[in-house]
Formats: sequence, C-alpha cells, structure tokens
Amino acid sequence: MSTEPVSTTLPRASRADIRKRRRSAQRPAWMEQPNPAAQALKFVVIVAMIVAVGYPFLLAIGTSLSTKAELAANGGYVLFPSHPTLEAYRVVLSGGVITRAALVSVGVTVIGTALSLLCTISLAYGLSRPRTFAGKPLLLIVVGTFLFTPGIIPNYLVVEQLGLLDTYGAMVVPILLNAFNIIVVRAFFQGIPDELHEAARLDGAGELTILCRIVLPLSKAVIAVVGMFYAVTYWNSFFNAMLYINDPNKLPLQVVLRSYVLQGDTFNAKALGVSVLPASTSLSMAVLLLAVLPIIAVYPFLQRYFVKGVLTGAIKA
Repeated sequence: MSTEPVSTTLPRASRADIRKRRRSAQRPAWMEQPNPAAQALKFVVIVAMIVAVGYPFLLAIGTSLSTKAELAANGGYVLFPSHPTLEAYRVVLSGGVITRAALVSVGVTVIGTALSLLCTISLAYGLSRPRTFAGKPLLLIVVGTFLFTPGIIPNYLVVEQLGLLDTYGAMVVPILLNAFNIIVVRAFFQGIPDELHEAARLDGAGELTILCRIVLPLSKAVIAVVGMFYAVTYWNSFFNAMLYINDPNKLPLQVVLRSYVLQGDTFNAKALGVSVLPASTSLSMAVLLLAVLPIIAVYPFLQRYFVKGVLTGAIKA
C-alpha cells in the first residue's frame, strides 16, 4: 500500500473563495469598534452640543430665580443667583392672563391630541386593511398632501366657512390630521400578522372589536410616539391662534409668550393680578420655562417608544 504525501496547499480557486468569504464576513464600517481618535472626537462634539443647549437653559433658570438688584448688577442675566427667589413664578401663576393662557393651552392640547389620535387611528386602520372600499384612492389623497399644501388664504376661508373663527376649534381642526403620522401608523398596523385578524373573525369579532382588543394593545409604541408628536404640535402652535382668534381671553400660552418675550410688550401688574412686579426679565424667563417644562417632563416617559414606534413604522412605509 503506497503512502504518498498529501498536499496541504489549497487550490488557487479555494483560496480566493476563502478571502471572499472573509471579506463578506467583515462588519460594515459603521459597526466596527471606533478607534481612540474617533471616540475622542465624538466626546468633544457631544460635550459641545450639551454646552450649546444647556447653557441658555441654565441661564433662563438662573435669571428667572434672580432679584431685581442682582439682575441690575449683572447686566440683566444671571447664571447662578446668590439669593434665588420664586417671586416671578408666584406672579406668573397668580391667576392673571398668563395662567388663563396656560389653561387654554392645556385644554387645546389634551382635547386636540385625543381627537387627532382618534381620527388618525381610525383612518390608518382602514387604509391598512386590504379590502377597504376606495382604500387606494384615499391613500393617494393622504400622500398627496405632502406635495400639495394649501396656503394661508384657502385655510382661512375654510375656517371662516365652517364658522370656527374666534373659537377654540380654530386651533384644533386645521391641524387635526398629519399625513406623516397616518402613514407611520398605517405601516405599523400592516406589520401585525394577518393570522390574528383571521382568528378573531373566526371567533365572531368585528372590525371595531379587532381594532380595540387586538391591534391597539399591540401598537402602544407607535400610538405613544404619534400622540407625543400631536401634543407637541398643539402645545407649540401659535400661528393659528394669531390668525383665527381675536378674543384675548382665548389666546394660548405661546401667543402670550411671544408678545412678552419676542415683541417686547411690558408686563402689566393688573393683568397679572398682582400689585408689585418682579423684574421683567425674570418674568419673561419664568413664562418661557413654564411653556417648555411640560414637554420636557413628558418626553422621558415616552423616549423608550421612539425607536420601536417611529423607525419601525417609517421603515415599513
């Protein structure tokens, strides 16, 4: 029996295949572990962004807690007040025009967000079903609003014809639906397995029952994110109020904030319901923070839903 040596060298084609497989097995560049220089650059950029965003916010907080004498001694703005006081917040929340405007904003945001979610979920669920009557034409109409948006005058004429001028409905109806949110929710609904729908129908469930007891519990992430989008839109909206509202008692907080901070209107002690006013800069910063804090307070509770809700729906769309 011959014992010829076995060659351990691989054919040229096999070596090329191995190199090709190794190259294909390598991770993309954005998935590789960054080198120390890249990590240092990212750290510097993140710190610079934190300073750029955090410094004005801390300056507004410090100024709102400062006294008149301290503001006058520091040129009008204080980062770290030596004798902090809540007098500006007490005046702002004393029941005057700012408190009334804040209540208007809260009411419009809560009611508007609820109505927007109801309409968005209903329309998105109908468009996500394959046998919906006129589903494709309705979807084209929704998508078409991205390309063809009405101007100010057509919007104003529609609101006027509906009899919504100088009413709270004028701050809700024009922004009741958002095409992007509808498409995202529709795509998320389409990702729910059809087997669940079929099993529910076999048990005698109708479309409303399927939506409320199967689809919505599985779609908490996208509903939370879309609800956040709508709430931010209603809370920050001021242009519609400026355009459609003439009664000063119906103006939301953002319009009052704009008149005091951007237009330079002076605070009136009688309108604020007090006899003595703190420094106008402290009042402006207090109103500014009160307008921002509700969204900042809600966002951490919904942050964990953003990747699962928005990106999943957007990718499937």
